Parts: sequence; structure tokens; C-alpha cells
Amino acid sequence: MQNAKGENVDLYMPRKCSWTNRLITSQDKGSVQVNIAHVDPKTGLYTGKFTPFALSGYIRSKGEGDLALTTLVSKMPADTSYQA
Repeated sequence: MQNAKGENVDLYMPRKCSWTNRLITSQDKGSVQVNIAHVDPKTGLYTGKFTPFALSGYIRSKGEGDLALTTLVSKMPADTSYQA
């Protein structure tokens, strides 16, 4: 829900699993969100940018969390990032 200024005013905003696109509900206690840091290729230092990935408890309980994260990071476009 947004107010007149266009700001989000909801108390709870559900996330989506980055691997399955399922909604992660508030009852999913096994879900995690991982921020993958961007590193400067020359110096090897953190650039201050990151890309968040959310994994549902369903994927983690099946033991596919590492496969999902590895695949998502390998397919990640270089320009998709958030400022820290």
C-alpha cells in the first residue's frame, strides 16, 4: 500500500524466492536472504555494491540451496546491484 507521496507504508512486504519465484510468507522460518558483494576485479576489494538473493525454506529443506545460489550468481548481470 502506498500513501499520497508514493511511499510504501505496509508493515509487512513479502519476498519472492529468487530460484522458484514462490512467495516467502511470514511463516517460512527456513528462508534466508543473502547479499552477494561486488568485488573490484583489479584490487579484489569490496566496491560497496551488492545483489540480494532470497531463498525459500522449501529449497533449503530439499538441499538445493547451494545449487540455486551458484546458478543465480553465475547468471547475474553485471549491472544489477544495490548501493550499500
